[in-house]
Amino acid sequence: MIRNILIHPDPRLKKVCEPVRDITPEVKALAADMLETMYVAPGIGLAAPQVGAMIRLLVMDCIKDGPAEPMVLINPELVWASEDVSIFEEGCLSLPEQYAEVKRPSIVTVRWMDLDGAPQERTFDGLWATCVQHEMDHLDGKLFIDYLGPMKRQMVLRKLEKVKRERARMG
Repeated sequence: MIRNILIHPDPRLKKVCEPVRDITPEVKALAADMLETMYVAPGIGLAAPQVGAMIRLLVMDCIKDGPAEPMVLINPELVWASEDVSIFEEGCLSLPEQYAEVKRPSIVTVRWMDLDGAPQERTFDGLWATCVQHEMDHLDGKLFIDYLGPMKRQMVLRKLEKVKRERARMG
């Protein structure tokens, strides 16, 4: 089922999410819905708070050409981050049509639980590293615009308001 994506400034986007205690059928259904929502949007990552579920769950798939590689990360935690940084132009489904360059560690190691409750750990680089950090930020109530300077952030938010007005006019 495709879920509605919350748009900034929804206050839920600024809240810290609760850990997932048990992997229930509802959690599995949420993960499946989130993947479907992400692919339709289209996006490469989606965190549970973006669909109004205040738990530490994210989905991502950074494969653009070729077979999909959907990933579901439950209670992800950063284990290690490189000192090297990369700058990627980031966007966010909760800030439609807005993009800005964000500097983050180039390589990160993340530990999480999969849908079977099994512990997983993987080192991500490139777009995957940026995506997992961006989605993990959502679980702590942080958006990519929080990394921008005040002038750039204001510019993005003004453009977002314009997009929202245009969408409202079009119904």
